Amino acid sequence: MLQRRRGRPSSHAVEDRDGDCDGDSETPSTSRGPGGASQGARRSQASPGVGPRTQKQLELKVAELVQFLLIKDQRKIPIKRIDIMKHVVGDYKDIFPDLLRLAAERLQYVFGYKLVELEPKSNTYILVNTLEPVEEDAEVRGDQGTPTSGLLMIVLGLIFMKGNTVKETEVWDFLRRLGVYPTKKHLVFGDPKKLITEDFVRQRYLEYRRIPHTDPVDYELQWGPRTKLETSKMKVLKFVAKVHNQDPKDWPAQYCEALADEENRTRPPGPSGPSQSS
Repeated sequence: MLQRRRGRPSSHAVEDRDGDCDGDSETPSTSRGPGGASQGARRSQASPGVGPRTQKQLELKVAELVQFLLIKDQRKIPIKRIDIMKHVVGDYKDIFPDLLRLAAERLQYVFGYKLVELEPKSNTYILVNTLEPVEEDAEVRGDQGTPTSGLLMIVLGLIFMKGNTVKETEVWDFLRRLGVYPTKKHLVFGDPKKLITEDFVRQRYLEYRRIPHTDPVDYELQWGPRTKLETSKMKVLKFVAKVHNQDPKDWPAQYCEALADEENRTRPPGPSGPSQSS
């Protein structure tokens, strides 16, 4: 499902905030930022593209919208504006046109998809693939030839950014914002809970364990052995960075961990040769 590819520089590079591997990291979030000013103040302060929100709030909201559109597009049926407003936009309605425009730019530049409104004023959208299927681009877009691969990439990214282990409850808190629920059948993914906690586990993309002494009972997810063979921490970090329109170095701890992982992968075996253990 996940394909190995050659490394390449990440696009959308921004100024490196901290090149020190000991620096604190910040986990990306798609939670909605505070609404900020009152409605009247919004009208008076609004400027094209950002309104009264901070740049960080805007970036997080755009990233959430991009992820939502990518997941919804797996169905290959029109994406309704009403669903976008309900599940993503929330109290950012006053700058919805700007959010949609920025998300469309991100989809075009990063993922190679064009956001198209089916008919004028229809309030329904589809994503059109504008790139030839190239192996390198496919992995970063989370498009490895099956409709579930995009969801897997998002879960893998969340696990890595949370310190290589994430509680199942946190996974569902995150996916609910994208319209994916553990108790609701999905048109593309079928039973999302079964897909993540059974199918991906059986395929060895994920490991799923009960957390001891939790009440109510909770479970945790980690990368499985197949994921470690077929992709890398740097590739997943680049995927997360592209979605958030940032540079991988903006998360110093994860970036240094990914660099170390790359070095371990390319390091030749020692004088004694490869381990003989099975």
